[in-house]
Amino acid sequence: MTPTSQPAPLRLMCSYSHADATLRAELDIYLAPLKRQGIIVLWYDGDIDAGDDLSTEILKKLEESDIIVLLVSANFLASDYCYGIEMKRALERRDEGTARVIPVIVRKSDWHSAPFGGIKALPKDGLAVTSWTNQDEAWTDVAMGIRHAAEAMRRDSTK
Repeated sequence: MTPTSQPAPLRLMCSYSHADATLRAELDIYLAPLKRQGIIVLWYDGDIDAGDDLSTEILKKLEESDIIVLLVSANFLASDYCYGIEMKRALERRDEGTARVIPVIVRKSDWHSAPFGGIKALPKDGLAVTSWTNQDEAWTDVAMGIRHAAEAMRRDSTK
């Protein structure tokens, strides 16, 4: 395949509670190879420019994203905006078949009863990243899971 015939990068949005900003930054590091290889383009609300309307930009990205990653923690579940707006619209898009939703469990919480509780979560077995003895292994598992999902989506789009 020539470089010009490569599929476009998938647009990935990260939905998270600002209380978990450090964990979101960790995820960015582990997704760097996917960005460099042109598999994904990553967006989160920190990319909003000064003067732009926060809600408008977030809702726009919710509509444009191919993959929506939910960084799940008790903070995320307690956030009216994350839970009631971002997660709700992400799941609607999933049900419409227009986006893939990937829950990434970052902190222990009662997430199994949430509306996304039946979706396969990362890392392996839905064990929170912060519960792993070796968090590098947890983040690597997350990145590999996102890579696998993105590559499958790209293959399906060329059929």
